[in-house]
Amino acid sequence: MTDQELTQLIKKVSQEYFGKPFLHQANFNSRLRTTGGRFHLKDRHIDINPKMYQVYGEKVLIGIIKHELCHYHLYNAGLPSQHRDRQFKVLLQQVGGLRYAPNVNQQNHHKKLHVYQCSNCHRLYKRVRKLNTRRYVCGKCHGKLKFIKDIEISAC
Repeated sequence: MTDQELTQLIKKVSQEYFGKPFLHQANFNSRLRTTGGRFHLKDRHIDINPKMYQVYGEKVLIGIIKHELCHYHLYNAGLPSQHRDRQFKVLLQQVGGLRYAPNVNQQNHHKKLHVYQCSNCHRLYKRVRKLNTRRYVCGKCHGKLKFIKDIEISAC
């Protein structure tokens, strides 16, 4: 989907669900990481995270568009348009927009565990963060710790 197609989709959704036209531009912004979209107050254009469309499809994209259009139309009407405002929450619920964008980074998120072993009692320690083996010792017998290996685990 191109930026022009995105703008046309936003215009269609705006007319269909809000009964008001969308008069500005919309584009995909790949620099957005944790958010689904962003409404810019200064020039009133909308940025959309392209990963939302690529990973979740058009249904989630339309939910994000509805969310950003709530900001857009409330701001243009001179009404409070922040997430915490009651009018925003009511309008968002009326049009069926998404309150929160789904997490894109959670898809292939892996965590690494570092495994250490005591040289005296052979007790194993699994840690998320690396350990300074010169500074830390076994909690049971105060023996020296030795790095064994790294384990990849899925955090999902």
